[in-house]
Amino acid sequence: MKILVLTNLFPTPWDPRRGTFNRQQFQRLGERHEVDVLTAVDFRERMGGAKGQVHVPNVKRDHFTFYHPPGVGRFLNALCYVACVMWQRGRELRRARYDVILASWAYPDAAAAAWISHLLGVPYVVKVHGSDLNVQAASRLRRPQIRHALRGAGAVLAVSKALAVKAVEIGARPETVETIYNGVDGRVFRRGHRSAARLRLGLPADEPIILYAGNLKNSKGCMDLIEAFPLLAKQRRDARLYFVGDGPDASALETRAASLCCGSSVHFMGSVAHAALPDWFRAADLLCLPSHNEGVPNVVLEAMACGTPVVATAVGGIPEVVPAFAGLLVPAHHPDLLANALTDMLGRHVDSEAIAAHATSFRWEDNIDHLERMLERVAAGAPAHVSVNV
Repeated sequence: MKILVLTNLFPTPWDPRRGTFNRQQFQRLGERHEVDVLTAVDFRERMGGAKGQVHVPNVKRDHFTFYHPPGVGRFLNALCYVACVMWQRGRELRRARYDVILASWAYPDAAAAAWISHLLGVPYVVKVHGSDLNVQAASRLRRPQIRHALRGAGAVLAVSKALAVKAVEIGARPETVETIYNGVDGRVFRRGHRSAARLRLGLPADEPIILYAGNLKNSKGCMDLIEAFPLLAKQRRDARLYFVGDGPDASALETRAASLCCGSSVHFMGSVAHAALPDWFRAADLLCLPSHNEGVPNVVLEAMACGTPVVATAVGGIPEVVPAFAGLLVPAHHPDLLANALTDMLGRHVDSEAIAAHATSFRWEDNIDHLERMLERVAAGAPAHVSVNV
């Protein structure tokens, strides 16, 4: 097949570490089919200058500059997306003669793909991730556009069962919706010696280490974790908290940690390459992800693949993939309960071998097999299957 991917979640020179889960998936899909990824780059990001180089084997990468109104004008973003794509890349897309379009992210990408599909005469599939439905679809003006995209899609790929239910609630045809969990690269994310990983990273040998890895922003619960840490420190004074990643709220988090007098125990390490994350997972006593909204975050799957237990919020698809022996789940927005769970988990004996074995069930090979069948069915114009859970 010849596949066009439309998404804002993919590495670009302006954000080389963006959408690592999509990079892994589309790269593997590109081993079997001809895959062109067209990525939206926000005009403000583009003005900031390139930040690095990007190399993704097996796919043809391109981008377009996404011009759109700020703030209250976001309900126009899908229309702006269509206009930018067709203005900047329309001639090439018409000549390419694609078999199917895969739109990754509900708004504006999938909402725009519904119109681009019509203009090109090519069927489309929508992949939904989490907050694109849980947050974006809460908007009175965006929800109808998302509903239109879901109903018109030949198939809807949800990364969790909870998200599949949400897609149907919004308006997707139930027979078109499938749950396909993301995968983990078991060659990279696997168990190893904690002491060796800490030595390589220059971390303390014996102190309890809590790791957060991802975007530093309030919606990921980062501030909740900062608020919870002093409560934990009352019980475990030797505990250390490491934030690996960057984001819009990094400075606010550092300021709050200092104001709570725990700044010396909280460390902000900045962004690291995806290939460097396994050592961080192996070095940590546990991963903490206190998100307010999620699909199934790959960081949780990858940490478990390294044998690392998880303390997270019971949102989205997280409860579907974290069994009781692999961690503890708490409600979102509750730093006190988060602190109790962190304290409890640090005091437990965990079976890292069992945790890692559980994570092996999330394989990219299985993911691509199911995605391939979905795309082939839609490209062939076959009727949708009854929804299945993978």
